[in-house]
Amino acid sequence: MKLKTFTPADVAGKKVLMRVDFNVPFKNGKVTDNARILAHTSTLKKLLDAGAKVALISHFGRPKGKVDPAFSLSQIVPDIEKAYNLKVIFVDDCVGDKVAAAVDALKPGEIVVLENSRYHPEEQKNDPEFSKKMAAPFDVFVMDAFSASHRADCSTNGVISCVKAAFAGDLLMREGDMLGAVSENPAKPYVLILGGAKVSDKIAIVGNLLNKATTILIGGGMAYTFLKAQGKEIGKSLCDTERLDFARDTLAKAKEMGVKILLPVDSVAASGMDADDLETVSSDAMPADKMGLDIGPETAKLFIAALDGAKSVLWNGPMGVFEDPKFAEGTKALAEAVAAITAKGATTVIGGGDTASAVRQFKVADKVSHVSTGGGASLEFCEGKELPGMAPFKI
Repeated sequence: MKLKTFTPADVAGKKVLMRVDFNVPFKNGKVTDNARILAHTSTLKKLLDAGAKVALISHFGRPKGKVDPAFSLSQIVPDIEKAYNLKVIFVDDCVGDKVAAAVDALKPGEIVVLENSRYHPEEQKNDPEFSKKMAAPFDVFVMDAFSASHRADCSTNGVISCVKAAFAGDLLMREGDMLGAVSENPAKPYVLILGGAKVSDKIAIVGNLLNKATTILIGGGMAYTFLKAQGKEIGKSLCDTERLDFARDTLAKAKEMGVKILLPVDSVAASGMDADDLETVSSDAMPADKMGLDIGPETAKLFIAALDGAKSVLWNGPMGVFEDPKFAEGTKALAEAVAAITAKGATTVIGGGDTASAVRQFKVADKVSHVSTGGGASLEFCEGKELPGMAPFKI
């Protein structure tokens, strides 16, 4: 997907409102992962190098339309200053005269960070009048928060029609390019890897990409619904009983279309996530009192072999409960295999969320083509949906 972006001339000397995603992991008064902050570095640098005066706007947590100090962006100002090596002028609101005054007074090497946009109930209602107030001090809007682009909020969508010019930032551009490469017209052989807990989360993505995929690998909790649909015993494994018909229909359609769907042939099973009674069992022999918590070694070999020669790969959803070392081997093996085919020239995209956490955990995030910054947004993009924070910039 190609998006409209800015040139230095578009923003030189202009007051720019830039939508970022600073909804970072925060525990015990500290940012535990600053990846989302760093993701905006390129766009911000281009704006400042062009001579723009920049204010950054974001949500943080779920304050539910009320002022709540627990969700104040003031808490992460030191991390923002460190990430960008800039002085931050913090404003304790995202609309009004204080915002305008702070932006007017900006000096070189300074940026404005506005308070949590979700302190205002109008934000998530995409209220037109509130959008006008938010946009009032600015000439230009730059949307760079892909992970919030599936939300039609004032700060992601409403302000676009309230400024003289609006553009996509570098991060939004890259997400459009890379996710587009593996969902709109992917080079084949194209392998779609699906995992995670719920079948319902993946229904739309299967519907959109089934006719484009060469092979679909299904692991994680959702695999057991498909195995159950084939009549296999799954013990206490996760099963979305309301989606059994969907699973049967998908398997039948794939067969008709010549799309290969591979399911686990073995699993690492236990009586519970905290139990120590682990065993590797065949998909034809799951004990009634146990649940599958990771793909087994034979499945890992099967899936890795299916990746050989792939030119495009989209991976959304881990193969097991990878946060626990006991159930991490399947996801780790797939992560390393995806990294290996990337080195051979494949375009490989990780669809954000838990899968992004997994590839970072297994030290291969920098060895794949792209790790999406958006979980829900990347899923909706690959489902073929129009994202309200991205669609207005399509060329």
